[in-house]
Amino acid sequence: MKKKYFAAAALGAAWLALFSGCAVQDQVSSTTMEQATQPLTCMSKPECDAWWARAQVWVTNHSEYKLQTVTDSIIQTAGPSSGKRALAYQITKTPTNEGTATIGFAAHCDNPLGCQPNPWQAGADFKQFIKNGPGLRKTETPQATQTPPAPAPSGVQVSPLDQPVPLNLENQPGQSVTPLTPQ
Repeated sequence: MKKKYFAAAALGAAWLALFSGCAVQDQVSSTTMEQATQPLTCMSKPECDAWWARAQVWVTNHSEYKLQTVTDSIIQTAGPSSGKRALAYQITKTPTNEGTATIGFAAHCDNPLGCQPNPWQAGADFKQFIKNGPGLRKTETPQATQTPPAPAPSGVQVSPLDQPVPLNLENQPGQSVTPLTPQ
């Protein structure tokens, strides 16, 4: 009887340690939460166009799911799949009467143990990338000619953005094995 009790207690302690480890790992700092919840508002059409292009690049590079919808007001991936920890994304752009726009970010998964990456951290990373862009690489040289965008996968709704295509975005709006970064 004592052996069964100790075995059950040891098993319970192991589960508690496992779930405690997950809980600690999923904690989010107040700085990350502040960054993730901070409004993302572009102040001019050129800035809004650049930010929207960066949003598509970020989602393409960070999602395990394929792009499902890409228009001038929404970027949405497929998913989430049942039981997967991978995040599905929905990015929205809402213009204002003053010529500015607010870019919204939503990410979720369908797993009771939580998402990977953490949606708060993903939101903070997304907003930092949109505002600041990637660091410029010193070895990069501008291309003499740009190739037209690759055709969209079947089922993807695409509305072209009224802007010149920045370098490294010419493969959009499809999934790319190589991470893309705007200038």
